[in-house]
Amino acid sequence: MSTLQADARQYAALPSPFTLRRGGKLYGARLAYETWGHLNAQANNVILLYTGMSPGAHAASSAADPCPGWWEDMLGAGKPIDTQRWFVVCVNSLGSCKGSTGPASIMPTSESQPYRMDFPDLCVEDIAAANLALLAHLGIAQIEVAIGCSMGGMGVLAHAALAPGCAKHAVLVSSAAYAEPFAIGIRSLQRQMVLADPNFNSGKYASPTEVGGMGLARKLGVISYRSADEWRVRFSRQRVRNPSQQAFGTEFEVERYLQGHADRWTGSFDPCSYIYLSRAMDWFDLAEHGDGQSIETAYAKLKFQRALVLGVASDILFPLVQQQELARALSRAGTKVEFHAMPSLQGHDAFLVDMESFGPAIAHFLNSL
Repeated sequence: MSTLQADARQYAALPSPFTLRRGGKLYGARLAYETWGHLNAQANNVILLYTGMSPGAHAASSAADPCPGWWEDMLGAGKPIDTQRWFVVCVNSLGSCKGSTGPASIMPTSESQPYRMDFPDLCVEDIAAANLALLAHLGIAQIEVAIGCSMGGMGVLAHAALAPGCAKHAVLVSSAAYAEPFAIGIRSLQRQMVLADPNFNSGKYASPTEVGGMGLARKLGVISYRSADEWRVRFSRQRVRNPSQQAFGTEFEVERYLQGHADRWTGSFDPCSYIYLSRAMDWFDLAEHGDGQSIETAYAKLKFQRALVLGVASDILFPLVQQQELARALSRAGTKVEFHAMPSLQGHDAFLVDMESFGPAIAHFLNSL
């Protein structure tokens, strides 16, 4: 006898039509989200959590879903983001395939046909606008803290640019105000790996499990999420016990590790959602919100009172220089900024695994508010 998997997601309808930044429209769209803690009487204990590109709304376990979340060690009672104090809302990004409307969703004009490549152009600003609509749905006019990791940090900046003052404070983790050429190049190659797969078939794939290009894209992604120093320390030149007998098969432990990631990823995330969200990151540039004047004008519009900016020197996708730039620009715009460069070897993924570094910094900042 099978049992239903626990699911703490809630759903909110977006205004219909929901107009996107580049002119497309969505009808009957929705967002999936989860919450932890309780909204206080003053409604001034709200944290809105923006995710990176691939996570869903399930950031941590709860009574409704006891499975560990993607930020399990960060969020919960007595943890750095303490749900005994904070009411936390984590949203699955518009465009994702984990409950919110995206390319994998069924078109409202069809009973069974998903959008796939017919989904309208998606920007980080659209993700932020959808989250603002969710706050309105929840009756929340202002949030105390907006927290964003990686792409989520871009979402926090877009959120504040679209609704200055809506977020009083910000925590920006391993993020940036725009994508650098190296990151754009990596993501462009990842998209090409997906698009060039014959089974992708111009978005008409029979099943996400058939698009092997997703596995290749994931391998490249994992390589770029960590640092060369970590690979050296973790694997050295260690060989697998039973190397593949195929020509150019797996011989090294690092190859086996990457293949495991590829196998788990293929079929677990929709290929079209992947390429749409990837391109949205490349397109984002906070300077576009400077009213045609300057990037300084864009930063001045955000109106954060305080901000915590975190990064690691070993991050090659969102390099530390970008977090330093964020901290300086926010400070010049009048925000009281706390900046930390974490000494982690774990590259861009450090915020997901190095809780000894990131946890205390975030806890200290939130406790000071």
